[in-house]
Amino acid sequence: MPAAETSLRATYDAVIVGGGHNGLVAAAYLARAGRSVLVMERRENTGGAAVSTRPFAGVDARLSRYSYLVSLLPDKIVRELDLTFAVRKRTVSSYTPKGGGGLLVGGDGTRESFARLTGGEREYASWQEFYAMTGRVAERVFPTMTEPLPTREALRATVDDETAWRTLFEEPIGIAVEQRFADDLVRGVVLTDALIGTFADAHDPSLLQNRCFLYHVIGGGTGDWDVPVGGMGALTDALADAARAAGAEIAVRHEATRIETDGERAEVTFVHDGGQGTVEARHVLVNASPQALAALLGEEAPTPAEGAQLKVNMLLRRLPRLRDSSVDPRDAFAGTFHVSEGYGQLATAYREAAEGRLPSAPPSEIYCHSLTDPSILGPELAAQGYQTLTLFGLHTPARLFAADNDTTRSQLLAATIAELDSYLDEPIAECLALDEKGEPCIEAKTPLDLEQELRLPGGHIFHRDLAFPYATESTGRWGVETAHANVLLCGAGAVRGGGVSGVPGHNAAMAALGR
Repeated sequence: MPAAETSLRATYDAVIVGGGHNGLVAAAYLARAGRSVLVMERRENTGGAAVSTRPFAGVDARLSRYSYLVSLLPDKIVRELDLTFAVRKRTVSSYTPKGGGGLLVGGDGTRESFARLTGGEREYASWQEFYAMTGRVAERVFPTMTEPLPTREALRATVDDETAWRTLFEEPIGIAVEQRFADDLVRGVVLTDALIGTFADAHDPSLLQNRCFLYHVIGGGTGDWDVPVGGMGALTDALADAARAAGAEIAVRHEATRIETDGERAEVTFVHDGGQGTVEARHVLVNASPQALAALLGEEAPTPAEGAQLKVNMLLRRLPRLRDSSVDPRDAFAGTFHVSEGYGQLATAYREAAEGRLPSAPPSEIYCHSLTDPSILGPELAAQGYQTLTLFGLHTPARLFAADNDTTRSQLLAATIAELDSYLDEPIAECLALDEKGEPCIEAKTPLDLEQELRLPGGHIFHRDLAFPYATESTGRWGVETAHANVLLCGAGAVRGGGVSGVPGHNAAMAALGR
């Protein structure tokens, strides 16, 4: 949301560099605690990657353009900041096509769908047992996300389940998937949560995939992924409103260029409309990547992680027909529609990408937000049956686009759409809406596009590889601390960062307040 121009003070209790959702959370908490707060945002609007836009010319549809669903945002933050924001549950968890059939998870028909796919009761029973285990972990771990970092042993005691601890924290998630499930498609559906925005194999010894899996199953204490009512921009607009209502100033088109600090007072240099200025602060909270933080401080930047996703936004005149005639498209697309995400398919795609090739059968998953929240469509579009589709492609690391981003993007988009079409009874192109120029309503973003547009190092949506949510020798009390006592990292690259959560913003505010 744009902000009116303000005449900046010379000094503040806290200056927040970056007006993404975490910076706005921090601003609201600090201002409500009586601190003078300035948020500097280089762009014309706040929100960062958590925004809603109308990407197609002349078309009244507001899409969550970069980040799609909400799981990791604690109700605690929504309540404590009195946010006018809500989410809605999806009626279906997921649908995964296979041949002329598929697996529909969610609702009363889940057990029957498992039986049709696998020919028995075993996989469904294993599914129930496995997700009951992750549910117990979620109930115990998620509340710790907005508390000081526990030690590894303290978190282990909180989990209080040695099988769950070993499965999620100690051995590659591929071991549990293969031991617990026999069906390749079921295995793949389970594994996908370990690979969203993460380029790793199921048996990667680094456990990078485990860390990703953990963050995808603990959200809200349930693991549910919900649709933000009004789109993702509704959240960041509500946060900006809450920050301003508490007294924080938000200065857009103000780009911080340097931070100098002696550990007690800091000076932030910025540029605005071609001019330059400075403000002083007791604390500086940086809602940006660790690389951006290092650049502001004039320090050596850490090696960036590598993003590995394709993001595609579409607007359809109607949902496509499926080859699986037993499933209504409104059910199939109501949750997560998995495309070519069998266990073997995921392994092949990873191997091909690791060898420097685009996956021959690109895996992806698709969400139709407008089925759950039609308010993101203009009234005329909604009345005519239009729907949004957002697609998240896996195993497409930034290195594949380095030589020729535009050509490789086109090749990958064509292959991804072809893979989706293989499960449909008509090409998705026949369902695409047209913009005011007669062009199909579809756009694609590679990791390099995200790096350029959002300053995500390497195009990594989590700013860097996720960390387990416990303290190590290099973490501070809250996981947001830096080498400078009064400079804090409140972006997704903090410990317990990643995703749309507000957790780093909350934790940086608590650290600044000395809580």
